[in-house]
Amino acid sequence: MTEMQLNIGMARPQQPPAPPSMGWRIPGLLLEVRQHAPIWFQTLVLLCGMATGLGLSFLILLAAGVPADGLVVEFKSIFSNTTNIASLLTQLAPLLIVGLSAAVAFRVQFWNIGIEGQMIFGSIAATFVAINDIGPEPLRLPLMMAAAAIGGMAWIIVPALLRIRFGVNEIISTLLLNYVAVNFLLHLLYGSWRDPKSSFPNSEQYTAAERLPQLGWESLTYALPLALVLTLFCWWLFSLSRFGFYTRIVQSNPKMALAMGLPVIAVTLGAALLSGALAGIAGFTISSGVEYRLTQSFFLGYGFSGILIAFLARNNMIGAILVSILVATFFIASQSLQVFYQVPGAIVQLIQAVIVISVAGFEFFNRFRLRLAR
Repeated sequence: MTEMQLNIGMARPQQPPAPPSMGWRIPGLLLEVRQHAPIWFQTLVLLCGMATGLGLSFLILLAAGVPADGLVVEFKSIFSNTTNIASLLTQLAPLLIVGLSAAVAFRVQFWNIGIEGQMIFGSIAATFVAINDIGPEPLRLPLMMAAAAIGGMAWIIVPALLRIRFGVNEIISTLLLNYVAVNFLLHLLYGSWRDPKSSFPNSEQYTAAERLPQLGWESLTYALPLALVLTLFCWWLFSLSRFGFYTRIVQSNPKMALAMGLPVIAVTLGAALLSGALAGIAGFTISSGVEYRLTQSFFLGYGFSGILIAFLARNNMIGAILVSILVATFFIASQSLQVFYQVPGAIVQLIQAVIVISVAGFEFFNRFRLRLAR
């Protein structure tokens, strides 16, 4: 036998190929897709991500020149007396509502980035009712809130229809409409709605019947009970109602929901309109409960904060309350830091971004599992 024949005759039969691994090989490690993470593990991952973000934020503030003991004093002072706690709760109300607004839209994979624009048009609609004395005084506040909800819905319906009918990316359309809303607001405040008494670019002050009434404790108004009622409503709607059941299917697999005959378009449009209405109401609570007029910058920072709250709460309505308290604390502390330590506003925005990136980075452990490769 020749050498070639010998090699052919002694060749071993080929082994069947190994089944594909449910993951990717890393030197010494095996990265596997995690099918399901228990709630306690997801909570632990979220807390670790937030702790990492807060730790990095602490280092950023130290690098910006804020002393460590000053940071501790600032955060302690927020809870040191009733006045500061009332300020925290006043800040909490609109933050909670914009967090709900973002979470409602995200539940059906509608990425509403135009919360600030919807807040603007909600406040414009409420101010229109106030300026023109529409309705009797006892009904003025309910009419202003209803107008604010309609204004927010009117500003989101175009991106929603563009997404549903033509597949236009709602991230782009809702974001660009923010700039349209801002410029329209400035057009009003520097034009026909300028305060006739002071000539400042603000609307005229609301009357007593057009302001949210006080709760009788410091400066706290009925904006906070309103925010809690809206939270309970959203929790019921998305946890116990048929609409909420539909949204869970649409969120997990829209194509399967459409194949099952579920009203995907109606569910998506309904969630988007509710998100816009909540954003409009949030604008109303600031104009009628804090500023008592329409101002140029009442909406600044709330859009990103709403997205942050929804992201950290994982679109959970009750969880949004806890996250909103954290974000409200950060809001109050950042204002003090800017006043007493001249911390630039850009540093505050950087800290928010660091927290989001840290939580998003730790989301890796909810999706994947690392094991030693054998």
